[in-house]
Amino acid sequence: MNITQFLLILRARFTIIVTVFCMTVLTALVASLIMPKAYKATAQVVLNYQGRDAITGAVAASQLSSGYLMTQIDIIKSHRLAMNVVDLLDLEKNARMKEKFIERTNGLGEIRSWIAGQLRARLEVSPARESSVLQLSFTSDDPLFSARVANAYANAYRELGVKLRAEPVQRAASYFSGQVKELRANLEQAESRLSKYQQDNGITSLDQQLDVESSRLNELSQQMVIAQAMAIESRSRQQNASSNPANSPDVAMNPVIQSLRVESAKAESRLAELAERLGMNHPQYQAAEAELTKTRSQLYAEISRTSNSIAGSASIHKQRENDLRAQLALQKEEVLKLNRTRDQLAVLQKDVEIAQKAMDAATQRFSQTSMEAQANQSDAAILTFAEPPGSPSSPKILLNVLLSVFVGGFLAVGLGLIAEMMDRRVRSSDDIAGLLKVPVVALINKKPRVTGMKLLPA
Repeated sequence: MNITQFLLILRARFTIIVTVFCMTVLTALVASLIMPKAYKATAQVVLNYQGRDAITGAVAASQLSSGYLMTQIDIIKSHRLAMNVVDLLDLEKNARMKEKFIERTNGLGEIRSWIAGQLRARLEVSPARESSVLQLSFTSDDPLFSARVANAYANAYRELGVKLRAEPVQRAASYFSGQVKELRANLEQAESRLSKYQQDNGITSLDQQLDVESSRLNELSQQMVIAQAMAIESRSRQQNASSNPANSPDVAMNPVIQSLRVESAKAESRLAELAERLGMNHPQYQAAEAELTKTRSQLYAEISRTSNSIAGSASIHKQRENDLRAQLALQKEEVLKLNRTRDQLAVLQKDVEIAQKAMDAATQRFSQTSMEAQANQSDAAILTFAEPPGSPSSPKILLNVLLSVFVGGFLAVGLGLIAEMMDRRVRSSDDIAGLLKVPVVALINKKPRVTGMKLLPA
């Protein structure tokens, strides 16, 4: 089919096309005029999902904004929020709502839930493009009621947002309250154990006491080293004095012995001199010999006394060494005991510190969650309240008529083509050429003009 054939068909079926087109447009116009008027009121709510929290100071992650926005839309469309709107506007007691409820449900079910379902069906929530603003639109046959419901939805959403935010925080605050009590009891027990341990061990200043005992231990160690050296030296002198008393340095250095040796030497010289001049029975010789014997006896007695003195000194140094060793052992035990006490005390102090830190952390979280639980801040703020619309949002008569023009045109042309296909006529020479498969040589125009001939089947 070419354009010429198409136009000839339209001209031949003009009556059908015009009739269908007019009926379509007229039907749309009448339907638009008959349809009840609906009024749409819109309130705007802005979301602060990228702002800083007034209580915690935390900043929401920007990559979660899309999911957050869709979550808020689902909350607005939820049945719980619709029930809150019903309670806020007290629609359960509205006479008109009661009539509709009885008319449509025969009084079966709960009126609050039914009204909430009706509100949800007429609510539209749409986010602004590339913005955090949500548009809450409600449509009804009453402009004032539409505005009231839209504003009620905005207010109920803010209140529900506060509740949804506060409920988990309140549960967390209750949990932290119990934890704080338990941790405080643990801290008190740890402090009690530490105090009892200090009292049982008489600890006032353990570090200072340990320093004193350590210093004393060092002093005893130094004295022990000195005593050991003196004891060794005393034993050496004792052994020397015992084996060779006469040649012992300690004996030789004794001034009494030195004096006696000088006197003994003089007595020997005198005796030798008298032996040359006098005989052994001479009284002077016997007196000199008796003096020498006495001097030597005194010398040997003094040497023996000096040797015994050296042995006594060695015994004293040995005893002092043993005493210092015993005191050093006791002091070491005391220092080790203080070290064990300090270690145990450190463990108890560590338990107190851990309990204190745990309680401080729990107290801080409890204080923070308590503040959050009492906060009435919401992530949403009403940007624009809904106003009663001055004109209905539907039906849109002009738009419906324009749409009916396009729809009616396509429908009329389609019906015209269908009528042509059901009753095919020769409209031009091209129809004959196509039907008979022969070229058209000439056209003869005669009066009266025939608008069409019915084609016979071949």
